Amino acid sequence: MTAELVLSNAMIVLEDEIIAGSVLIRDGLIVDISAGASRSGEDFEGDYLVPGLVELHTDHLESHYSPRPGVRWLKMAAIQAHDAQIATAGITTVFDCLRMGSDEDGGFETGEMREMADALALAARENRLRADHRIHLRCEVSTDNVLEQFQEFENDPQVGLVSLMDHAPGQRQFQTMEQYTLYYKTKRGLSDDAFDAFVARQKALSEKYAAPHRSEIVRACAARGIAVASHDDATLEHVEESVGFGIRLAEFPTSVEAAEASHRAGLSVLMGAPNIVRGRSHSGNIAARDLAARGVLDVLSSDYVPFSLIQAPFVLSDELETVSLPQALAMVTATPARTVGLDDRGRIAAGLRADIVRVHRSSGIPVVRSVWREGRRVA
Repeated sequence: MTAELVLSNAMIVLEDEIIAGSVLIRDGLIVDISAGASRSGEDFEGDYLVPGLVELHTDHLESHYSPRPGVRWLKMAAIQAHDAQIATAGITTVFDCLRMGSDEDGGFETGEMREMADALALAARENRLRADHRIHLRCEVSTDNVLEQFQEFENDPQVGLVSLMDHAPGQRQFQTMEQYTLYYKTKRGLSDDAFDAFVARQKALSEKYAAPHRSEIVRACAARGIAVASHDDATLEHVEESVGFGIRLAEFPTSVEAAEASHRAGLSVLMGAPNIVRGRSHSGNIAARDLAARGVLDVLSSDYVPFSLIQAPFVLSDELETVSLPQALAMVTATPARTVGLDDRGRIAAGLRADIVRVHRSSGIPVVRSVWREGRRVA
């Protein structure tokens, strides 16, 4: 039997405009978009109808699985709790970050993230999930075991994005020792001697492993058609390397120079939605709003606060005259979907998946009223 749904009296957010009208959904797909009022269907009462949000980088599953140092929660329970928060924030497609590579600073044991991926696949088969979950492998290329952990996913169809990270001192995010000292010494209460030894070990690991691991992972992803992201690019040299590797996504560039160069080269520049909401970076790097004002911000990620992904576009369109609401919402819908090759979602258009969110917003923080994934209400 054909399943049909009409959503009427909505402010429909398209890629370049907002129209008042109705949307017809049939068998999980958008069939028609019509302007003007409709007497049938679910009345949106003038609320926004926006595409389901597409999240490319969130560490939030990790915080449910390991809510305290040394604590491991039941994987399926952690997944379901994470999924509930994701869906009620309007996110219908999510790339869950799984950390590859561990050292004395932390991380997970070899096999642990493989088990999490298996639990995600089981949750999907058992119809436990509201959102469409995919996997983003965050590869710490300066660790000695990153390839071992990465190879556990060599035949996993859930993997749709891989990012290359190096958090060693003097690299990428930590260009200055002031930031590194605050993050690793002060917060962890290390003595001078312990910190000096830690820094020396991290530098040695980076010098030995970062370049060959980066090249090997890029090669493997190219062979499988997996999108690759750079992480914390700071210099023009970093961007040139990313372009040479065929990277599609520049995550959290740490300088305006790197962000502008990435955007010019055709990479999608990603910054954190919490950065937009707060007006600044939590780690002291560049403000995402400044990149938006320069026209070089392409994608937003909720990173560590799922609800920030629906809140940030409204903040941007409120505060920057050069960014309309459709343009801001494209940063969390159409552009991230295109960046990773998901051309069947991210827009309100005939023939695409009916991943749709009802958002009420008269002022201030928006309210997610309802969420549909492939035409089925999930929140």
